[in-house]
Amino acid sequence: MRKPRGIATGFFYVWKMNIELLREVCLAQVGVDESFPFDNDTLVFKVGGKMFALTSLQEPISVNLKGTPEQNEQWRQQYHAVAPGYHMNKTHWNTVQFNQDVSDSELIEMVLISYQLVRESLPKKIKETLK
Repeated sequence: MRKPRGIATGFFYVWKMNIELLREVCLAQVGVDESFPFDNDTLVFKVGGKMFALTSLQEPISVNLKGTPEQNEQWRQQYHAVAPGYHMNKTHWNTVQFNQDVSDSELIEMVLISYQLVRESLPKKIKETLK
């Protein structure tokens, strides 16, 4: 995976999560497409035709991400910014607010986990086309 760009501050990078950084992280993954299947506001990222992240363009303050039921419950207890997925299956999806108590690096990790979960669930034939 390509490292996302951050703001250089001495010896480390500080990220301020926003729609551009979210897009960069998602689109850096193999086989990812972005689309607007619901309306002109909801940006959806898919791998193999299945969603792994979605956000609003008008109010890009959060992202819906997939996780295992155990991970989701742990994140909801650990972070105030993580809640059951808005308009999603509450067991398998979380809504994560940007720039609150979830660090950008942890949010990026959540995006990568969501991508990996969806990619692993794809039929073998589709997985092979992603290599």
